[in-house]
Amino acid sequence: MIALDIVRAHDRRTALAKRLTRLNIQQREQSEMTAFSILELVRVTEETDAGAALNNARDMAAHAERWGYKRVWAAEHHNMEGIASAATSIVIAHIAGGTKTIRVGAGGIMLPNHAPYIIAEQFGTLEWLYPGRIDLGLGRAPGTDQVAVRAMRRAANASDHFPQDVQELQAFLGPATPDQRILAVPGTGTNVPLWILGSSNFGATLAAELGLPYAFASHFAPDMLMPALEIYRSRFKPSKQLAQPYAVAGINIIAADTDAEAKRLATTQQMSFADLVGGRRGLSKPPIDDIDTYWSAGEKARAMHMLKHSVFGSVDTVRTGLQSFIADTGVDEVMIVSDVYEHQARLRSLELIAEAMKPSLL
Repeated sequence: MIALDIVRAHDRRTALAKRLTRLNIQQREQSEMTAFSILELVRVTEETDAGAALNNARDMAAHAERWGYKRVWAAEHHNMEGIASAATSIVIAHIAGGTKTIRVGAGGIMLPNHAPYIIAEQFGTLEWLYPGRIDLGLGRAPGTDQVAVRAMRRAANASDHFPQDVQELQAFLGPATPDQRILAVPGTGTNVPLWILGSSNFGATLAAELGLPYAFASHFAPDMLMPALEIYRSRFKPSKQLAQPYAVAGINIIAADTDAEAKRLATTQQMSFADLVGGRRGLSKPPIDDIDTYWSAGEKARAMHMLKHSVFGSVDTVRTGLQSFIADTGVDEVMIVSDVYEHQARLRSLELIAEAMKPSLL
């Protein structure tokens, strides 16, 4: 009887040890898990106006915070009827005001459109309002067409000064020097973290040289993703902001309860890209049953190429697609675009994506 009790006690200790080991492995995997975030386009649809789009973005971020997303970024676009994020710093304030812990930022500010000093003032203000939660991603494209470029009084060669503008902005956000005559009030000393955004080797090279985190726009520009990541990682120089390279890549993901429903929801984004390559402007359109009735063969080829890094499906399909994307790229974080027409369906998509990103229980 005593011997049997000893065996049972040993079995219980063994089972407990195995359980603790599993928990330790699970905790380690969770701490090392690739982060997942959201790029918010603030879509205006055929059934909503700009106000509803902005409020939907704020509501979405509050849900994303609970579901474990790391950050929400808004993108600067101009002269696009279906996107309401042109005044990006104001949009960020609106989203941040509806959340408590999630990081909120720009993905990104098109710096050649602005004086670095003004951006330092804007994002310094945001940092004081929402301390420790603001990101400032910077791009060098205009984020619009040539008509809007002229309306913004943007110099034709503004992008040529992008590296210098980034460093000037960084200096305005850093601590003041004794002989500094102009301060970005209240930006000075806030050290808002900067990111370099890009879709080519240029941004990768600059991010590596300055020691900044790098985000690649592979959700619409897939071609240079792998070469850009290799350049960034191999040439990275540590900085005060970042000791090791940190890479993010964009991916389009739409999740639903079934693969068929997710593919149908995806037709909204596919129509948007067809309109983009076809030179048409308009609002976000509701999903349709057969996308081939909407786009031409040429539009389909170009749009599907731009949407190369996309996953549409159920939780299992999304999980498999994400695992493949992360394994191929080795990125530290994925920036997800889930362009779904109806707000509740989009929330459901993001909830399912969050479920797919969770580590498997051991």
